[in-house]
Amino acid sequence: MSMLIGQSMERVYENLVWEHFSENRQMLFLMGPRQVGKTTTARRAASAIGEATYLNYDDRDHRRQILGGPAAIAATLGLDRLRESQPVCVLDELHKHGRWKSLLKGLFDSYGDQARFLITGSARLDVFRAGADSLMGRYFGYRMHPLSVAELVSPQFSDALIREPAAIEDHEFDALTRLGGYPEPFLKGTDRFWRRWTRTRARQLLREDLRDLTQVREVGQVETVAELLRQQVGQLTSYSSISRAVGASVDSVKRWIKILESLYFVFSIRPWFTNVARSLRKEPKYFLWDWSAAPNEGARAENLVASALLKATHLWTDRGLGDFQLCFLRDKQKHEVDLVVIRDGAPWFLVEVKHSASSGLSPSLARFQKQLGAPHAFQVALDAPYVDVDCFSRTDPVIVPARTFLSQLV
Repeated sequence: MSMLIGQSMERVYENLVWEHFSENRQMLFLMGPRQVGKTTTARRAASAIGEATYLNYDDRDHRRQILGGPAAIAATLGLDRLRESQPVCVLDELHKHGRWKSLLKGLFDSYGDQARFLITGSARLDVFRAGADSLMGRYFGYRMHPLSVAELVSPQFSDALIREPAAIEDHEFDALTRLGGYPEPFLKGTDRFWRRWTRTRARQLLREDLRDLTQVREVGQVETVAELLRQQVGQLTSYSSISRAVGASVDSVKRWIKILESLYFVFSIRPWFTNVARSLRKEPKYFLWDWSAAPNEGARAENLVASALLKATHLWTDRGLGDFQLCFLRDKQKHEVDLVVIRDGAPWFLVEVKHSASSGLSPSLARFQKQLGAPHAFQVALDAPYVDVDCFSRTDPVIVPARTFLSQLV
């Protein structure tokens, strides 16, 4: 398999870092799953901006400098010297520092006008190691996702939410679907490497990260919950069924699933209702951050599209282009649409996912589009060949190739 982008592929998030620091003085928090490319992206982007210093909390020498506090970090950056431009400081895996919030508050308050700070972490920086000091107003957070069709086509972006369609190479689309969007297995392009990488990552996530970052002792039960969620990707979640299967209370199961979300093993989407409280009472669906681990072809297709839409809604929201949510639709008669993107509180477009283009158009698309007044309704087919036509030029329910539809996101 030949990769036209190579091992040093440019990511859309490098442009995001440049945009952030050209417009804002706040610290940049780059959050995302293990091995999604945060460190490589942060270092490349920082070096492209100017003089860059990289400090990793997992490195013993770097950790000594970090534990020395703001003054020690400032000395490492050479902030006592007159310089033409502000240096960029990348602080990696900082969430493992027991008082990382206090450290960053002092660092930014003392040196925020003399340097730019880029903070990365594979566990959500807004969840773990909560400190007493608030960082309100001192940072903007961005959520980093695996590769997507649109990012492989072009890592550039603009203020336009929807791109013009562009073709992805067949071998790249096949690798993305089969091996997932994490850079290393995608670039390697072999099933053998993917199997070894997936097994190692799962062990690190469900053993090391779970042990190091949480107080959970029931590791075996959490692993069972994770496997049950993997087996039922995209299905309505029954907490009571999971609790019976693992021999734990419903409250414990919910708490463990929240931890799995925080560790970027799964993400949840909820049914959309105008009544937010009603939505929160309903059972969510869970999808994998690594869709290649979904249990079958149909689940993998739905997970791939859901992941691409989550990436788009996160990036649009994080860049301040609006308030976007990813939900699903289901009524009392059990009519359902897989996914719906909510833009500033109103349904924008509906998405039903099918592996085959030969599946007939789902009647639920027209039903919900008419009911909700959404401008667009798509049935996305994974096996359909690319068509060089803007999907969003259509306002009636329509079957569209995944290659075309996904290329128009981010």
